[in-house]
Formats: sequence, C-alpha cells, structure tokens
Amino acid sequence: MEGQQQVVDFMREQVYRPLLFDELRVALSVDATPEAIAWFRSLLAELEMEGVIVRTRTDRYGVPERMDLVVGHLRANVRGFGFVIPLDRTLPDFYIAAGDLGEAMDGDRVLVRKMKPVPGGKREGEIIRVVKRAHKTVVGVLSTFRTYGFLKPDDRRLTQDIFIPGDQLDGAADGQKVVAEITAYPGVHQSATAKVVEILGFPNDPGVDIMSVVRKYGLAESFPADVLLAAEAVPHVVSADEIARRRDLRSEMIVTIDGPDAKDLDDAVHLRVLDNGNYILGVHIADVSYYVREGSALDREAYRRGTSVYLVDRVIPMLPPRLSNGICSLNPKVDRLTLTCEMEWSPDYHLVRHDIYASVIRTTERMTYDEVRDIVTGEDEQVAKRYAEVAPMFHRMAKFAMGLRERRMKRGAVDFGFSETKIKVDEAGHPLALIKRERSIAEMIIEEFMLAANETIAEHFFWMDIPFIYRVHEAPEMEKMTALNEFVHNFGFHLKAVGNIHPRALQDLLESVRGRKEETVISHVMLRQMKQARYAAQSMGHFGLAAEHYTHFTSPIRRYPDLMIHRILREVIIEGGLSEERTARLQAMMPEVADQTSRCERTAVDAERETDLLKKIEYMQDKVGEEFEGMISGVTGFGLFVQLDNSVEGLIHISYLDDDYYHYQEKLHALIGERLHRVYRIGDRLRIRVMKASKENLTIDFVLVEKLQEDDPIALGEEIHSHDATLQRPRKRGEVSSERPSFGKFTRDHKKKETPSAGKYGKSETANRDGVRRDTKSDGARSTFGKRQEESAAKRTKSTPRGSLLPAKGGYRGEGGGQGMERKHDTGHIASTGASTKDGTRDQEERKKAAMKKRKDRQLLQDISHTYGVQVKEKGEKKPLPRTDKRR
Repeated sequence: MEGQQQVVDFMREQVYRPLLFDELRVALSVDATPEAIAWFRSLLAELEMEGVIVRTRTDRYGVPERMDLVVGHLRANVRGFGFVIPLDRTLPDFYIAAGDLGEAMDGDRVLVRKMKPVPGGKREGEIIRVVKRAHKTVVGVLSTFRTYGFLKPDDRRLTQDIFIPGDQLDGAADGQKVVAEITAYPGVHQSATAKVVEILGFPNDPGVDIMSVVRKYGLAESFPADVLLAAEAVPHVVSADEIARRRDLRSEMIVTIDGPDAKDLDDAVHLRVLDNGNYILGVHIADVSYYVREGSALDREAYRRGTSVYLVDRVIPMLPPRLSNGICSLNPKVDRLTLTCEMEWSPDYHLVRHDIYASVIRTTERMTYDEVRDIVTGEDEQVAKRYAEVAPMFHRMAKFAMGLRERRMKRGAVDFGFSETKIKVDEAGHPLALIKRERSIAEMIIEEFMLAANETIAEHFFWMDIPFIYRVHEAPEMEKMTALNEFVHNFGFHLKAVGNIHPRALQDLLESVRGRKEETVISHVMLRQMKQARYAAQSMGHFGLAAEHYTHFTSPIRRYPDLMIHRILREVIIEGGLSEERTARLQAMMPEVADQTSRCERTAVDAERETDLLKKIEYMQDKVGEEFEGMISGVTGFGLFVQLDNSVEGLIHISYLDDDYYHYQEKLHALIGERLHRVYRIGDRLRIRVMKASKENLTIDFVLVEKLQEDDPIALGEEIHSHDATLQRPRKRGEVSSERPSFGKFTRDHKKKETPSAGKYGKSETANRDGVRRDTKSDGARSTFGKRQEESAAKRTKSTPRGSLLPAKGGYRGEGGGQGMERKHDTGHIASTGASTKDGTRDQEERKKAAMKKRKDRQLLQDISHTYGVQVKEKGEKKPLPRTDKRR
C-alpha cells in the first residue's frame, strides 16, 4: 500500500510527464534485480487494474486526471445508453451514448474520455477502456436450439443476449433459469459468450425466483471454508481477563428492542435520571472488532460482502452465524463485550458531556417493538405486568425520545414518515399477506437513541482530525429544488432560498401540508428530488438529518463501515492512539472502503427491493380481475403508476386511457386530456382492476375503473384548443379536424351558438368560447378573467378573414377576403409568392415562435388554475377560483 501511494503521489506532481517502465523504475529508485523488477511490475499492474493509473498505447504511465480521463462505474440503462459515476465524487456523472459504450457492461469500472459539454451543462463522455469487469456470471432464461443456445439475462441493464455453444449447455433444457459463467466478454461487433455452470430450475418452481436474485446480484449464501474455521476458533464465552479490562455495566438495567424475528442483536440501551434532573443515555454496541481482526479471513470476507442482506424469506449475513447470532449478538442475560457511548443530556435536551469506552454488559430483557409499544401506550395490561421491572424506564424513554425528536425537527431534519410493508410467506415461499406497518413509539425510541449516538461519535472523531468514515447526504441539486419550488407554487406554497436550500425549508413545507389533501403529492415529489446517502472519507454533513457530522456506529454485525469505525475507535481510545504510519495507511484506505461499502449497500438495497417486488407480483397473480383502490404515485408520458393501499404498485398504460388523447405536463406532474380536459395527477385516488402480473417482466398492469374524485373541466379558450390540435397531435396536410371545443358550438365566423343546458351548478348555464362558464340568467356573473378573455377573442375575430379557422396574422388566408392579401418587404415592395427575403422569413419565424410560446405559457397557466384550484395571472398573482359563477 505504501509503495502504491508513493507511485501515485509521484505521478501527480506538476513536473511529471508520462514515463516508460524503466524510466519510472529509475526515477523511483527501484532496484534492477529480477525480484524488484517483478514486484514493481505487479504493483503497476495492480494500480492499472484499479484505474488509479493509466498505461497509454506507447506503454507510458500516468494518472487519468492529468490526461483528461475519468475512472468510474458504468450504470447502464435498459434503453441502451448509460451514465458513468466517477470514483472522484466531486466530479459530475457523465452521460454515455449507446454508440460510446464500447465493450463495457453494466457495473464495469471504466475509463472515460471527456467530451465537449453540451448545452444545458450535461457532461458527455466516451468509454475507451474497461478497467475491471463487474460480472463474472449472469443469470437468465435459456433458449436452446440444435447446436447452441442464447441466454436472456434477468438483469435488464444487460441489453444483449449471451451466446452459449452447444457443448457448454451442461444439460440445461429450454426455458430453464441457469447461471452462466462468461468466457468471452462482448466486443464492438460480437456478443458475449458463456457456459452454463448451474441450473436453478424452471421459473415457476418454488424458490427459483429468490435464488435467481441471489445469483444475479452475486450474493454469497455460504462462507468459504477458511472463514468458517476462523469463526469456529472464536470462543463462545467472554473471558474473565477481558472483563477485568473493561468497565463493568452488568448491574445496569439494559435492554434490547428489536423485531420478533431478529437474531443479530447489535445494540442495547439504558436510560436513568440523575439527581440534578439530567438524563444519562447509554448506547451499547456489540464489540465486533474484538473478534474480527483487521486482515483476518473473517475481515476479508466481511469487507467483500459489505453488509448483511435481508430478503423476504432469508437473511444473508455479513458474518458467519456463529458470530452474528452467537458471541457478538447481545442476547439476554448473558455477558457480552460492547463499546459504549454514554451521553448526559440536560432537561431541555442539550448534550452536556459524553464518554466513549469499552464495556461488558448483561441485558436485562430482550424486548420487541410491539411489547414496548403496548407498555408505553397502555394497550396491553398483561404485557405491562410481565415487564413491570422495566416498564417505568420505557415511559421515561418515550418522553426523552420525543424531546430529542422535537429538537431534531426544530433543527430542520426532514421526516417523510412513510410506512413499511412486511411480506408474510409460507414455507414454500408463497406470499400469504402484505402487512402494512406504521412506525410506532417503540421504533422512534431506538431511532432517536441511535441517531444521538451516531452524531456524537462522528463529531468526536471529526475534531480529533484522524482518518474516519462518515455517512454523508449531500444537498439536492439546485435544478431539482427549482423544479420542486415551481411545483409547490401551484398549491400556494413557496420554498425559501432555493439556490442554497436548507433542510429546514423542506421540513417547514412538509409540516405546512400535513393533513391536507396535497400532502401525499408533495411528499412523493420531494422525495424524488433528494440525493442518495453514501459513505465518504470526509465529513460533508447529512442534509436529511440536518446534521453537521454523522456516521454509522451502531450496527457492526451487519455493516462493514460500522466495524471499521469500531476498529479505529478501539485503537484510539483503548490502545493509546494511532502512529504516523498507521494514520497514513488508514488515510489511504478510507476512500476505497467508503466506495466499496457504498456499492455493496446499493446492491443489497436493489436485491431486497427486487425480491419484495417478485413476491408482490406473485401475490397479485391470484388477484387478476379483482378491483382495488389506490393512489397515483407517479406520472410519466407513458402512463400512471398507482400504489394500492396494500403497497403494491402497478402501471396504467396511457393506451388504456381511451376516453381522450392525454398529454404529459411535466411541471404539473399530471396527464391532461386534450378534449375533455380530465386531469390525472400524483395523489389522486383511483379504482383499478388488475389486468396482468408478470414475474418475468417484473411488471403489474392495471386498467382504470373510475376516478374516485372528479376535477372540474379545464377552461381553455379556442386559441389554445387550436394550438393543442395543431401542435400536440399532428395531422396530414389537407386533413380537417373533426374535433371542436367541448364547451359549446361555434360557427365558422366565430360567433357563439347559445345552447343552454342544466349544469351542475344548478342553473341553466353555457360555456363561452374561452371555456369560462356563464350563467345564462345573469350575464353580470361572469368573472373579470372571463370578460378579458372574451374581449381578446372579439378583437381576434374582427381581424380574422371570414371563413378562416386561424388568425390572419402570420400570412394565413381565408376562403374569401384573404385571397388578395400579399406580404410586403420592409421596403414596401410586394414580395413574390415563390420566395421571400431571408430577413422577412426570419422575422415571420420569430413572430410565430413568440406567438407559440405565448399560447403555451397561457395554456400552462390555465392548466395550473384548474388543476390545483388556484387562479394564476400572468404576473404570478394567485387567488382562489370561485366554486360557482354566482356572485355572493
């Protein structure tokens, strides 16, 4: 590691130029012996494989940043293009067009040549080399032919089928799910080649779906033999000598609070009140670093896995069960080694002092969330009697946790408060029920206590200025906050300081909409604008928690960053500090550890989500044809995503909305009908029918039965209707539209035919040419907005040649009076009908563009007004729309 860092630092010097191998060896004073040359060559090769250095076509070595190159991981899209996420997170992501992907596959570590930025600030690049392959095996469905086969990958980001020669099928049958090992990666003009190494079974066989996900994401269910041997060598009891070296807390009333199925109990808590009224909060975390030493077989395997993975029907642990469920787990009434963060808090919830030390504990009780909730809320007297000894402490904990929470909310932490769903399955893995679980006071107690400990540890080590791993959550991009501000503006809300957004502004917005009908809409849209949290070697703050410093200290059994932090904590606090050599080594390690564990975390989350989706699809396969109620959770140009009350999400494709032509309004997050102006937006309640549930495509299809609340029709003028018909749905030349505005009938000379009808407002009413309702018994009841629209329409009608359906401005001619009209140059001379001057043509195009933009802006204001119940003037002023046309 030291030699590698020396090479990299040398190449990053300003005076360095790309050198050949021998030149570099001499410059770094590497001996000319065969052993030293072989060592140096392998060192450079390792650095090159990691993408830290680059070897050019002329065999010269340099660092990529000095060559305008970027190293990162490819995230391919199912539509063919991709994005490269640089290892240096200070750089933006690079868009890679389909033709510039080269030989790379999703997840590969690649070398990207920067391309010239395109308008809009988007950075583009071209992949010139694959540094490290992400996929050694691929899972998919096999299609066999006479002498060969093709594998269709389950991972839709692997867009090309993989060729398998006939002698490499290993007896697999057509239609089976198999695992194939890649023997040749794809080239520019050829697909990848592979051989079958494992047959999982047919897709509908029990357990094949979950096993496919496990293999797809490369999750290792079993541990290597050397790791299991190392786990067996760990003692299963705590030694008396080790207890003597620690602070003994076995007499304290300490409890664990977890789910009923949890076996890896890595945190315990206690709370007591001092004579001066201050609180002592103790957070005790399993001392895994005592058993898993750096560089051991256990440590290497834990680093490779990065995290435990919690699938629907199984857990894939980071550590062997003998440790995760045994000596490391804080099981009740047995001695366990822990690292303790003890905090003293004042009655007004300010941290007075803190202490971090090695300890030994013996938990009093192993509590579940439901039991603690029943004790605190008084819902179950039997549970309260059973745990009478610890019940008073839980009541103190509840009060104290709510005080910490209120303090955090005042600071500006963002809390969405979404519920979770647990999928209950039988022994064969078939889903039996979807159980929606709201966050109770018990979960809040543990959440607040763990947050307090994590912040305290992070700030402590930040000011010590030693190598560390932090949990960071960067502020959202300004463009996304601007879009969010425009969206909430439609509801009468406003975000402060969008250019430098503070989490308090987002939390204020969430509190403002709490309990209102638009709460769900705004919460979902806001969540989609946030960045993803990750691990980093520098403290960059946690936006969502409004915390200046934050880390993960509380789960070393299931998260490698927590284990690494425990190791550093042990060396600094227990073993006396870090040497300069150790500090330099940790400084070099931390970025790679942070990057590796962040990628492992994303892989685990993707696998967990996919298994949840598979079981939800399987659950809904039995419900095809049944009707459910749900809420629109997403709107796109191709349809509506609807989340049912049981948390299942499916798609109503736009082709199934057959009562109108629907157009997507991105700023409104809505689909709006062209003729009927029916609106579908995020948060609307619908009744749907399940049409199809496909595990192969990972999709659930719905059809709309009815909208459970109807919107008022959007009042749009004829000019906007003409714009919609002309621009949004192109017609062939000479085609005449059969559509007319739905608010009334018009003659060809734009004069209104009055067609009274009994409206839903109780009186006979009509709609004028601009779509504004008018009470036929009281013309004075028209709104000022409507009058202004009619006056504008009258002016247009006077200036329009008789028989024309469009304004004369811009050179349109009617059937009669417009025939003799000819356009002139600026000089006054008549222009020929065959060709006009360039300036005249340009002016005409500019006028058309300006008019088109004005019509689109006016249409957007109209859509906003009638979609969200506010009237928006062109100057940005707002006022509520009248619910009736009758003056009060």
